[in-house]
Amino acid sequence: MKRLAGVACAVYIMVAMSGCSSKAKGDPVVLAQEAPVYAVNTTATARGLIQDYLMLSGDIKSGSTVDTYPEVAGKITQLYVSVGSRVQKGAQIAQVDPSRPGMEFIPSMVRAPIAGTIVALPAQMGMTVSQQLSIAKISGGTGLEIQVNVAERFISRISVGLTCNIDLDAYPGESFQGLVTEVSPTVDPASRTMLVTISLDNPDGKLKSGMFAKVKIITERRENIVKIPYTAVVNRFGEDYVFTVENNVAKRQVIKQGVLIDGIVEVQSGLRAGQEVVIRGQSLLEDGSRVNVVERQNLL
Repeated sequence: MKRLAGVACAVYIMVAMSGCSSKAKGDPVVLAQEAPVYAVNTTATARGLIQDYLMLSGDIKSGSTVDTYPEVAGKITQLYVSVGSRVQKGAQIAQVDPSRPGMEFIPSMVRAPIAGTIVALPAQMGMTVSQQLSIAKISGGTGLEIQVNVAERFISRISVGLTCNIDLDAYPGESFQGLVTEVSPTVDPASRTMLVTISLDNPDGKLKSGMFAKVKIITERRENIVKIPYTAVVNRFGEDYVFTVENNVAKRQVIKQGVLIDGIVEVQSGLRAGQEVVIRGQSLLEDGSRVNVVERQNLL
C-alpha cells in the first residue's frame, strides 16, 4: 500500500510540473473586448427659413374712428343706434332737446358724419350733453390696429413695413397677419419706449376691437439656410461641433454657427441639408464611436 501511494504521489507531481511548464512556454491568453455601442437620438438637418422677432402685446383698436358731436346743448330724448350698428353718412344717431324751463325749442337731430360702425356710445337716454361732448364713436371701415410699446434697446430693429404674426386667446392655433405702418419719431422719456402702430385687416369679422393680442414683429428673415436644433451642438475648448451618423458610426463635424432663435440654430458651414445629427446621447461620443439610433425625431 505504501508503495502504491508513493507511485501515485510521484505521478501527480510530474503532471503538475508538466502543466506549469506548458503555461510558461505557451502564448499568453488575450481576451477580446468589443467597442462600446452608445444609444442616441437623432434628427435630420433641414434647409429652410429662420426668422428673428420681437414678442410684444397690445389691445386691438379700430383703425380710424370719428367722434360725433351734437350741434346744441341739451338732453338726449332719443337714441337710434347701439354699439355695433352699421350706419350711413347722415343717418340719425340721437335726438337732443335744447329746451329749458320756461323755454321750448325744436329738438335737434344728431347725424353720423361718416358711414361706418358704432364702436362706442357714451350717450344715454336722459343725459344732458354739450357741443364738446362726443355722444358716439364711428369706425370708418373694417381696418383694425394694434399699438405696442417697443423698448429703447430694440428701436434699431424696427421699421415701417415689417410683417407681424398676431395670435389671440379667442382663436387658439390660428394666426393673423399684420404690418407695421407707423413708428413714433420720439421716445417716451418716462418709460424709455417707442410707440409702434400695426395695421391688420379683418375681412371675415373675427377680430373685435378691445381684444388682447400677442404680436410677433418679424425683424429679420434668413431664407434657404441649413438649420439644426441647438441641442445637437457640442462646445469643447472653444470649438463648436456636432456628431453626424452614417452606417451606425458617429463622425465629429466642426461647424460655424449663425443666429439662434427659439432653440433652432443656423449652420453657416460644416453641414449640408439631410445629414443625420445626434441630438441626445452625444456627451460620451468620440469620432468613430459606434452608435445605436434609438429614435429619429423630426424637429424641423
